[in-house]
Amino acid sequence: MYNGIGLATPRGSGTNGYVVRNISVLRKYESSRDRQSAWNAPPPKHREPDKAILEHERKRKVEVKCLECSFSSRKVGKIDEDEVEEQVALREKLLKTLAAFAPAPKSLKSSDIHALAAAQKSELDRIARVLGTTVDYQVGDAFDRENQEDRARMAEQKARWE
Repeated sequence: MYNGIGLATPRGSGTNGYVVRNISVLRKYESSRDRQSAWNAPPPKHREPDKAILEHERKRKVEVKCLECSFSSRKVGKIDEDEVEEQVALREKLLKTLAAFAPAPKSLKSSDIHALAAAQKSELDRIARVLGTTVDYQVGDAFDRENQEDRARMAEQKARWE
């Protein structure tokens, strides 16, 4: 054993017992030029959530809720046509309120990629509304007087039309 690393005895291990340094993990040091280019890199693009997958998850939750109701009614022992009709009515009522089955952002797992992306997008939209930025924002627009005057004129015209 060498500094607490390696085998106490090489017998039965199929090795000769020598400790060899693993050099495949060594990192190459970054040059200052690479660090400068990182500052000039564009921000990462956010992945858009797939609405079909999110809707499928919500519908799945509705079906789970209906199955839970049916299992609880089977435990009680009352299964008849009225109960089946009641469950169908429950399913239709829950399908109308699919938005209520959207998970809370804090309860999401790391594997819920599309739900996390939807939560991130809503958070970015909320921050953009608070800061007053628009989708067509360009860096440096605040210092362009002509652009500011055009926006002010367009806002006045929009106010007149409304």
